[in-house]
Formats: sequence, structure tokens, C-alpha cells
Amino acid sequence: MANILDKIIANKRIEVERQKIAVPQPDLERLISNVEAVKSFKEALANSPTDIIAEFKRRSPSRNWIFKGAKVEDVIPPYSRNGASAISVLTDMDFFGGNLADLEVARNLTGIPLLRKDFMIDEYQLYQAKLAGASAILLIASALTIAETKQLARTAKELGLDVLLEIHNEQELGHINDKVDVVGVNNRNLGTFVTDVQISFDLVEKIPNEFIKISESGISDPQTVVDLQAAGYRGFLMGENFMKTADPGKALGEFITQLK
Repeated sequence: MANILDKIIANKRIEVERQKIAVPQPDLERLISNVEAVKSFKEALANSPTDIIAEFKRRSPSRNWIFKGAKVEDVIPPYSRNGASAISVLTDMDFFGGNLADLEVARNLTGIPLLRKDFMIDEYQLYQAKLAGASAILLIASALTIAETKQLARTAKELGLDVLLEIHNEQELGHINDKVDVVGVNNRNLGTFVTDVQISFDLVEKIPNEFIKISESGISDPQTVVDLQAAGYRGFLMGENFMKTADPGKALGEFITQLK
């Protein structure tokens, strides 16, 4: 089976180079000075009563379309009202059906922290994220070298962005550095897209306690969240479980009610 992550990253490199030609990085840098400060993603998780990071996602390589016609304006406000600690917005078009405009619209609809969920391989994307109103960016260990992770995390912090580092196995623990704010364990293998929540339980004690720990993907049962909280996790990134319904915001609210 071909590695899906490799395909996504190869496509992303082409996409970013095209974006740089259309809007050069110095143009983004000039515009950033006008961006208003936003709430901290890290602090929102540290002080959250629900721990849920609700995700806006139209599709994924593993399922194809989840909610093809989903509109940011129909989903983000209910997510905010119904208890999301933070919101993740997919901005990859070719594989996830999202774009930066989704993030920009989301920022105008809510004051809670927004994560730009994408495959970040170039500091150019960090400037885009800041300009679009993100509070945090995602760095995926399996898509980057340790040196690339450090450099991107450093630039993100200089821009006032929190850093969520995503790992999937013990070998990727070496990507953790002092510029990282939150460490996420992705229960989904990004090469095969097979999901196993046991990965979060296996890695939790190997992540230093100075970092906020979150579990990502494959979570659909409130009891799983309760068990992961007991293990040491302070955040749960959930998308498909809500987006596969006709009313994602309502589904989030019902899930949180079950947690209580």
C-alpha cells in the first residue's frame, strides 16, 4: 500500500511553492503587523472544563467525504456555544476539502482558540496561519526532520503561535523541544490511516509532564475520553465523530453532556 502521508507531503510542497509565487512571503510579513492578538490554545486546554478540541473537517483520505457541503458558518458558532475548548480547522484542499478561507471565516465567528490543521513544511505556512487568525499550528513529526521541527516551532513562537507537535510512536519523541506547547498523540497511522487508541495509552508516560498532552483521532466513546483523562491527557481532538452527523455542534454538545 502506498504511503498516504508521502503523497500528501509531495503535493503540499508543490502547493506552497505556487502560493509563494501568488503572494510572496514579504507581503504576508507586512500584513501580520495588523493582526489582533488571539487567545492562547495552550491556556485554553490547561483551563478547559471539557477538554474537547472540535474539528471542522469535510473529508479525509481514509473516508473520503464526511460532510461534503459543510459550511464554516453553520458549524463553528454551535461548536463554540456547545462547549468546545478550541476548534481545529482543516486547511488542506486536495485531501481534506478545506482551505485558508475556512480559517479566516472561523476567526470572525468565534473568540475561542483556533488550530490551523494542515501539513506544515515551510515557515511560509506559519505566516499564513497567523494572518488568518490561528492561535496555534500543527507540526507532524512523521512529516518533518527533528531539525525542521525545531526551526518551524521557533518561527511559530516568534509569530506568537502556540505549537502542537503530533507524534505517533516512541521513535518520534525526539521531535519534542522547548518551543513546543502541546504534544498530541495521533491514534491514526498517517501512512496507512489505520486507527488504534491504545497508542495514546502506550505513549502517555513517555511524554514529559511539562507538556500538555492530547489524544487525537479514533475517539467516539465518552468512556474512552474518561479513561484517557485518567491516564493524563488534557485534550481530545475530535472531528469525524461530530462531522459525520447532520448537526456537528449538537453532536458535540451531546457528547460533552455524556462526559458530565
